[in-house]
Amino acid sequence: MNPRINQQSKKRIAVIPGDGIGKEVIPQALQVMQAAGTAVEFTEFDWGADRYLGDGTTVPPDGFAMLGRDFDAILVGAFGDPRVKTNIHAKEILLGMRFKMDLYANVRPVRLLDAALCPLKDVEPKDVDFVVVRENTEGLYTDAGGVFKQDTADEIATQEDINTRKGVERIVRYAFEYCRQNQKLDGSPRGKVLMCDKSNAMTHAGGLWQRVFKEVSAEYSQVTAQHMYVDALCMQMVRDPRQFDVIVTNNMFGDIITDLAAALQGGLGMAASGNIHPGRTSMFEPVHGSAPPIAGKNIPNPLGAILTGAMMLRHLGFTREPDKIEAAVLEAVRQKKTTQDIGGTLGTREAGEWVAQAARG
Repeated sequence: MNPRINQQSKKRIAVIPGDGIGKEVIPQALQVMQAAGTAVEFTEFDWGADRYLGDGTTVPPDGFAMLGRDFDAILVGAFGDPRVKTNIHAKEILLGMRFKMDLYANVRPVRLLDAALCPLKDVEPKDVDFVVVRENTEGLYTDAGGVFKQDTADEIATQEDINTRKGVERIVRYAFEYCRQNQKLDGSPRGKVLMCDKSNAMTHAGGLWQRVFKEVSAEYSQVTAQHMYVDALCMQMVRDPRQFDVIVTNNMFGDIITDLAAALQGGLGMAASGNIHPGRTSMFEPVHGSAPPIAGKNIPNPLGAILTGAMMLRHLGFTREPDKIEAAVLEAVRQKKTTQDIGGTLGTREAGEWVAQAARG
């Protein structure tokens, strides 16, 4: 929870639908939060491809400072538009928020609501209930590197993986604190933190992660500390997801394994995430991208955005409202009042309206 926020006051939420299906699913998330009776005030911003193509603006002057100063949280849809070949607006807005607002913890819950949504056989909802904590401001996403002799036979491209002790230590510590402070869906305590790396090949960066993980884990004797290489983790995630609780890893590996993890819960359309810096204004976004091929057709799954809204509300200190929203989503899945990708027959708007109605009860 953000300690600077007073639970008694109405929360101010900056809303940035962005591009593609973000413009379809985010309105459904807002509708559901309002239906649940949440004391929030939404302010929408038009940052995205349309604005960039219109006036060349990605982020207005003082934009990130304004978000951190004037809002309690940020809800984002998706970025990416084929009309912007360089995707510069997505990089400057989304990665800009993560880096310039120092939202160092990318938290992605992986929870199976119904066995029918999981492609694995003989898996029950209780078997898929873990969280991936991804370092969000370093690694390969710093864009460090360059190209030499471009477009020649001797071209050389380098991409540098940046890992600082400060960055590694704070994300590892965040994972242990998350494990200690949060429960599973069935109410049982979390008790394991697994660090994922590729230190047998990436010896310098991996060595730093190994040393820091060993030092920090020693401070949390009540939590079991584990380690897997990323390739083994991917195999084990498919073979037996029951063994996982909290996984902490670097920026690139976290990006990859959470897409695999999303498949265990019904696909990217079901996945929520938060980009968090404790004590500061944090940003929440569904894991899926802008999906241009299906944008504007009333077919995207809004449940990931709705669950992201619930995650944001819980971060802000609400309890009753996110409980109502999550219960409504669960009932929608059970009754197949959903979009086609997870077995229903409804459109995006109709699925959102069904969940909103259920959340009012």
